[in-house]
Amino acid sequence: MTSTRLALEPFSDQRARWPTTGRHVLAQFDDQAVVVYQAYRPAIGQFAAGHGYFGGEFALGRMSWVKPNFLWMMFRSGWGTKDGQEVVLAVWLRRAGFDHILEAAVPSSHDPHRHADRAAWQAAVASSEVRLQWDPDHGPSGAPVERRAVQLGLRGPVGTDPT
Repeated sequence: MTSTRLALEPFSDQRARWPTTGRHVLAQFDDQAVVVYQAYRPAIGQFAAGHGYFGGEFALGRMSWVKPNFLWMMFRSGWGTKDGQEVVLAVWLRRAGFDHILEAAVPSSHDPHRHADRAAWQAAVASSEVRLQWDPDHGPSGAPVERRAVQLGLRGPVGTDPT
């Protein structure tokens, strides 16, 4: 990865470049890595921040939702005030790993363009380690915007394989 430091920029500068409608992955990225955000209860988040890896009370069997959009993560976690979401982590994923996660993702609702019928979609959901969901994005005030923000639910080892 090229950097482990987050690039910071005023929201007003970013907003000028962002699309206003449609489904978009808004993330800090380069050819080597993508930053995603996760919110955890303090025992999990502090362990990961202190050790540089997930362990302690963290469990791969539980679905963990990551969001590439920091503002979306902060809105969903109640700006770090929701119970069990007090610690927000920026996690650098190798770009190949993030692309693999996107390719493995199954939409959280039936999409007839991807699955011929509900039964095929339900079978894909049952066997997938990755869920993809598009939700209304929100501005810093909390007001919804027309753009849709992606969140990815990860369960099992899919997020741990960097290839």
